[in-house]
Amino acid sequence: MEQFVFFGGKGGVGKTTVSSAYALKCAEAGLDTLVVSTDPAHSTSDVFDQDFGDEPTAVEGREGLWAMEIDPDEEVERHMGEIRRRMNEQVSAAIVNEIDRQIELAHRTPGAYEAALFDRFIEVMRNADDYDRVVFDTSPTGGTLRLLALPDFLEGWIERLVEKRAKSVDLFEKAAIGDKEARRKIDEDPLIAHLQGRKAKFEFAGRALREDAAFFLVLNPDELSIRETERAVAEMAEQDLEVEGFVVNKVTPAPDDDEQGRGATWLRDRVETERERIDEIRREFDEPVVAEIESRVREVKGDLLAAVADELAIDTEPAPAEA
Repeated sequence: MEQFVFFGGKGGVGKTTVSSAYALKCAEAGLDTLVVSTDPAHSTSDVFDQDFGDEPTAVEGREGLWAMEIDPDEEVERHMGEIRRRMNEQVSAAIVNEIDRQIELAHRTPGAYEAALFDRFIEVMRNADDYDRVVFDTSPTGGTLRLLALPDFLEGWIERLVEKRAKSVDLFEKAAIGDKEARRKIDEDPLIAHLQGRKAKFEFAGRALREDAAFFLVLNPDELSIRETERAVAEMAEQDLEVEGFVVNKVTPAPDDDEQGRGATWLRDRVETERERIDEIRREFDEPVVAEIESRVREVKGDLLAAVADELAIDTEPAPAEA
């Protein structure tokens, strides 16, 4: 299995439970494992009965397991603050207020949330040398995945920007500071350096997600969840990312044969409907179902989390090193 493992799916299907269970499975197999959550409800803290923050923290009583929770709202604020700082350093004071207004408007757009979280994902992956396995409790969304196309776009943009900058230097600066100094100013241009850095970051993300990551989708046995999964598989395929398998979660347990009454009748009908949905999943998708996890009466934590981990037919062994 690759170093980075993502569990995606629509809201409420149980991604945090499944990702935490798999992280536990990896840790118990002897891998130093970090589970990363972006759930604003702090569900990972609930699963392990321990508070986690923005930095990795050892999970109490679980050797080899660490957890961290990225607050999406705080990450967007930090992301926009960094953009504001960079822009204010590179523009005249006369347009600072207008820049701030435009950044605030950008902050409110849907893409800001995904871009900020994706930046944080990349940061975690680039600093993951201490861990054998990093488990994310969400996959990049379709909008976020399209950021992987940015390196090719930025390459052409940067080349054109450098060309325009060079012409500007030639017209306005060469006479005063000379050819060598003009070339040095181009090489040290902060805007160009920042764009080149962004390009390198997304190139790393593309390589890591395509070569060192595995993706699993969590879904419930209902029509809405299946259709959402179809879209997710298609969006990932557009970026040459393959889904390794599906975890069907919150499956209704069947009543015993001798149970009668309205409740038992309702359960049997529901189980039959869910069975049809699970058969549909197995029939319509090429990807395998790696687990069918029944709903529990109590919250999944402690021994129940270990039981769910045992039900996940997902390999924990590290991928073999390339020769």
